[in-house]
Amino acid sequence: MQVSRGINEPLTEQYDRIRQHAVDLCAPLAVDDYGVQPVPDVSPPKWHLAHTSWFFETFLLKPELPDYVPFNDSFEVLFNSYYNGVGEQHPRTERGNLSRPTVDEVYSYRNHVDVSMRELLASLASRDEEASEALQRSVVLGLHHEQQHQELLATDIKYILGKTPVADAYQSSTVPTTDRAVCDDSLVVEPSELLFREFAGGLHEIGVDVATNAEFCFDNETPRHKNYTENFKLANRLVSNADFLKFVEDGGYTRSELWLSEGWSALQAGRFGKHPAPLYWRQHNDEWQEYVFTGLQPLRLHAAVAHVSYYEADAYARWAGARLPSEVEWEIAAQALELETLAGGNTDAESIAIVQMQDSLWQWTRSAYAAYPGFRPLPGTLGEYNGKFMSGQMVLRGGSIATPSGHARSTYRNFFYPPDRWQFTGIRLAADIG
Repeated sequence: MQVSRGINEPLTEQYDRIRQHAVDLCAPLAVDDYGVQPVPDVSPPKWHLAHTSWFFETFLLKPELPDYVPFNDSFEVLFNSYYNGVGEQHPRTERGNLSRPTVDEVYSYRNHVDVSMRELLASLASRDEEASEALQRSVVLGLHHEQQHQELLATDIKYILGKTPVADAYQSSTVPTTDRAVCDDSLVVEPSELLFREFAGGLHEIGVDVATNAEFCFDNETPRHKNYTENFKLANRLVSNADFLKFVEDGGYTRSELWLSEGWSALQAGRFGKHPAPLYWRQHNDEWQEYVFTGLQPLRLHAAVAHVSYYEADAYARWAGARLPSEVEWEIAAQALELETLAGGNTDAESIAIVQMQDSLWQWTRSAYAAYPGFRPLPGTLGEYNGKFMSGQMVLRGGSIATPSGHARSTYRNFFYPPDRWQFTGIRLAADIG
């Protein structure tokens, strides 16, 4: 993990700006919304607000700020997510049972931590260079951790509101805002033919070289290493609702030959609903509707299909005569597009333009989440941050509309379990050449 030097913004201002974003995300909520946990995957909004404050308190204030007084000693257990090196945790499945602390107390906790963090940041100038750099690295990690939970906060808010019988709107209308997390209307694009662009295989490097890269990255993005891949094709856009509707109408959810065994078992067990479809689709009088942040709307055919599991993405790809990309293929394509952007645009007039690569939807890959060759987790308890989850999950790439600005990058490796679909997940197809 590196200190971010790419943004000309004092760290104190960066801290205040990022922390405020979580408060802004919660501004449209009623107080009744803050403590709801409809399923174990979804954490109550007030838990996210408290946990991110716990992170700064636990890993920065307690060890680094002399005479720091914790806000409430019981919070050490209540808001510890999974750090066994810190101590016990309140069970994840019971987060929605916590009527106390109240929402007001959680905001007081955030303010308590923020005041102390500003004091800690002010002490950077009085520390020697090595100590100051180490502290800055921990602060930047805490800020990216905060942004991860802001994405989860937006995702969980959508589930809390969208899975109720009334499907109430998070906001009453689409309004210009710097908060991209409430603007899933941006998933609607001009309709276009789904085409494939070819990419050369061979030996490619992916990942981050921390010796030459001064920007922030998580430890699971390292080290940079070589991979061999065959030539491949990647779709020019994400799969749309209109595309996926054809799969549904063709009996895609009833055809066992399209599904991985575990996916088919999950489907038969009702994991994807009584009338299987993407998470927020609903049928009303034989018409499909879709819940978005502005409420229940007619299915937006030209929006990218969102909130699908890995199993659904894989089944759709088989139905379409294609497959999902590997994470190596995805990053090779992303690197090529970044080089084109630096060169002022597509340098080959014959090349097919690729859109929605970043900041639209997280895109499932066929790659299992595992360590890169030579991977070393962070030392100490923070080593639990990523490394302990490298089992049974699949890699997603690209970021989403709920990802805070500046948080994701082409090397970023997100990961979820194959049945998960409450996150902003979508589908990009790939295919072999030859």
